[in-house]
Amino acid sequence: MQTRKLGINGPEVSAISMGSRSVNEKKADKQQIIETLQYAIDKGINFLNTADFYGMGMNELLIGEAIKGRRDKVFLSVKTGTLRNHKGQFLGLDCRPDAIKNFCSYSLTRLGVDEIDLYQPARIDPNVPIEETVGAIKDLIDEGKVRYLGLSEANAEQLKRANKVHPVSALEIEYSLATRFIENEILPTARELGVSIVPYSVLSYGLLTGNLSFPLPKGDYRSMLPRFQGDNLEFNLKKVDYLKDMASQKNVSASQLALAWLLQQGEDIIPIVGMSKPHRVDDNLQTLNVTFTPDEISDLNNAFGIGALKGDRYPEALQRMVAS
Repeated sequence: MQTRKLGINGPEVSAISMGSRSVNEKKADKQQIIETLQYAIDKGINFLNTADFYGMGMNELLIGEAIKGRRDKVFLSVKTGTLRNHKGQFLGLDCRPDAIKNFCSYSLTRLGVDEIDLYQPARIDPNVPIEETVGAIKDLIDEGKVRYLGLSEANAEQLKRANKVHPVSALEIEYSLATRFIENEILPTARELGVSIVPYSVLSYGLLTGNLSFPLPKGDYRSMLPRFQGDNLEFNLKKVDYLKDMASQKNVSASQLALAWLLQQGEDIIPIVGMSKPHRVDDNLQTLNVTFTPDEISDLNNAFGIGALKGDRYPEALQRMVAS
């Protein structure tokens, strides 16, 4: 397994982080998730990514079961601070210090561990100074309940402010061949501070898989996202055709090529990839062996540069919340 250092003060972790958001109440599906997690760990993927609100805590329980007897082989990343109702619908953010410490206690219990390796607010709470949120996590680090500080969806200024309170090891943020806004300011700032980037939505909600067709089926949740709507989607899928053609020439899938491109962006890039079945683990590990010529990288960058796709990544109201 290839490894990468998580920030200037962090440990070596697997070059790919395993996402684990999907949870189903069916017993057979839960067992499949556990088996896939254990298969990934045995294959050398030690960076497991979750959140206390995934599956209303069910996700952490499953991970806790999967890592029994394997705790020394995994690096646990947990996001917190997002409030949801029993249906999983978003209710808001709560990153007050007392709330953060309370959420951490529940996560430790569900995961069955004494310490969380990387702990981070899922979003920056506009009602709580980031220094207070980070200060709470610093307290947890001092108490031995957390090892490293992370942030998620923070801008460059917020990253700098947080880093003054305690060194930030990682910034989880959307980044892919199709979504490259961080390259303007956030990525340079992270590199200046020695903060690793942990990209999520590395296939841009399935756009880069090459498996979508126009129009989307009725009821598809992606229809609310601007780049999946009407003329935007039709235009963007034509862009993806270029990715599919190059992937075919290299005898890999469009998904594998998109992930391989991301891995090529620097040793400080550690993508989160969702894997629901053991064979998906193998598919994603194969991307570690995909290579590019300078011309191929240049061609991909020209085809998928900043602003190359049509449509924002979120609706306007949600975009404002993320950017706050």
